[in-house]
Amino acid sequence: MKSTDQTTPANRMLTGYLCFAVYSANLAFGKAYKPILEELGLTYTQYVAIIALWEEDNQTVGGLGEKLFLESNTLTPMLKKLEAMGYLERQRDPEDERQVRVSLTENGRKLREKAFNRDLAGATGLAPDEFTKVQKAIVTLRNNLIRSVQAGE
Repeated sequence: MKSTDQTTPANRMLTGYLCFAVYSANLAFGKAYKPILEELGLTYTQYVAIIALWEEDNQTVGGLGEKLFLESNTLTPMLKKLEAMGYLERQRDPEDERQVRVSLTENGRKLREKAFNRDLAGATGLAPDEFTKVQKAIVTLRNNLIRSVQAGE
């Protein structure tokens, strides 16, 4: 596999790895989100699932898994827990019994008001145009990595 880092292997320091920059930024995001998630009583993965359902309610489990880049063996237990917490409902699709649909409950929709009381965009220290550029660059990076892995299969 070709290296995408710009330095030679002998000169490469941990801080020079793009993968480490993304990994450590993810850890920093986790710390920044921690107070919000604790207040909501959610994990980060549960939180992004709820956000995806705010965006489009009544999705199939498979469609939600694709959006979140999660396999069903990870997604299903998380959805069961969110259902037990009263934030969503899972029901078989009446038109296709093989599909399970996920919908927010009233309590799941109310979480939105609590969640948006905090603004973490400001915590990044990025101007709005910089924020958009960084977000788009990370999405491009992710998509390129996915394509690269799929091409190697």
